[in-house]
Amino acid sequence: MPPSAESHPVLIAQSGPLNGERWAIRNQLTIGRGDDCDIIIPDRKISRHHARLTMAADGILLEDLESKNGTHHNGKPLKGSVQLGDGDLIQIALAQKFTFLSSDATVPLDFDIPAEVTEGRRRLHMDKRSRRVWASDVEVLPPLSVAQFTMLEMLYLRDGLVVTRDELVKHVWQEDEALSISDQALDALIRRLRERLAKADPEHEYVITVRGHGLRLDNPVLPEEPKDPQ
Repeated sequence: MPPSAESHPVLIAQSGPLNGERWAIRNQLTIGRGDDCDIIIPDRKISRHHARLTMAADGILLEDLESKNGTHHNGKPLKGSVQLGDGDLIQIALAQKFTFLSSDATVPLDFDIPAEVTEGRRRLHMDKRSRRVWASDVEVLPPLSVAQFTMLEMLYLRDGLVVTRDELVKHVWQEDEALSISDQALDALIRRLRERLAKADPEHEYVITVRGHGLRLDNPVLPEEPKDPQ
């Protein structure tokens, strides 16, 4: 069934006091502690008017409003404004993180579960456009973090084949960051991904460790439901 509402670029809170909430960007969104902001973050580290998202002719602009504790874009302090790209990470002071999904990866705000999920053959299904994940027809909410989704996506595309730990690190983190990623950081990401999937589907373990080799995704084919006799 097609989405029942118009789609827009979306901002998704990934951690912090607003974790799991999402907002469509139709024109402009102001982020801050003030009651007159569109996105209110109740934290003293946040300025009254901290940052602003604006829809421009060529995309969505993120602007820091001379905040006291700063805005970060993809891990770097933001000075002035920047045009956002799909999957960009935004951090407001040290209190709240967001992920931006562009109009090419729009999340409808009012929708039904796609037919391929309810009629699918696999226990776990991923929608790369919207970065949504279902485990046994139960949506994983709040949405996975970008790192969790990226790791799961690689395992999903390998379709049961083993992916080495080095491959996962290079896929999840950029090449220049991968060398500094510790085994403990990777283990923590794997553990958190397993926990998130288990909350949606506690009866099945999806991420399997193959000792001495890496990880694989156990995503079995679901049996077809018997059809009603004519």
